[in-house]
Formats: sequence, C-alpha cells, structure tokens
Amino acid sequence: MAEELLVHAEGEAFIADTGYDAERIRTNAQKLEMKAVIHPHPSRKQPPPLDRALYRLRYRVECFFHDLKRFRAAATRYDKTATCYLAVLHVASMLLWLR
Repeated sequence: MAEELLVHAEGEAFIADTGYDAERIRTNAQKLEMKAVIHPHPSRKQPPPLDRALYRLRYRVECFFHDLKRFRAAATRYDKTATCYLAVLHVASMLLWLR
C-alpha cells in the first residue's frame, strides 16, 4: 500500500518506519524528489544514512495521534458528517496544544 499512497504524497521528506525499508520505496520517493527518511532494517549489510532529526518527527506525530485518541469523540467517530468530525479534531487539537 505504501507505494500506491506515495504517488499522492506531497512534501520534502518521506518519513517511515523500518517496515518500509525497501529499495523500491526509497527509489519511488526519490523520483518524487522527496528525501527518504526510513530507519534501515537491521539485516541490511550497508545501511543508508539516516537523518535522525527528521526521523524524530515521526515519533512526535505518533504521540500526537495517541493523545488525540484519548478524546472519545475523535477516537470513535460518532459524528455523521466529515465537517462535524473535522470540528471535533480541531477542538481536540487545540486542547492538546493548550496543555
């Protein structure tokens, strides 16, 4: 799925976990002029360099989504429309930002 989603991605870097460490994914990211920031798999004989500062952002994003799921309305998605659900996400994000 990563290769199909990568076609629609925008940005300067493709940040992914070790499970996405494949040459074809790295090549596709480079074709889209994105920097591949993927932690190398331990079985690689010559691992490519890793930008640790950018890779640390992945951890922050994962922690944000973890905190966001603590809000029951955001985690269970009770809202019927996408607009209402987006409003719940905005309110929850603001509350997280303010703490």
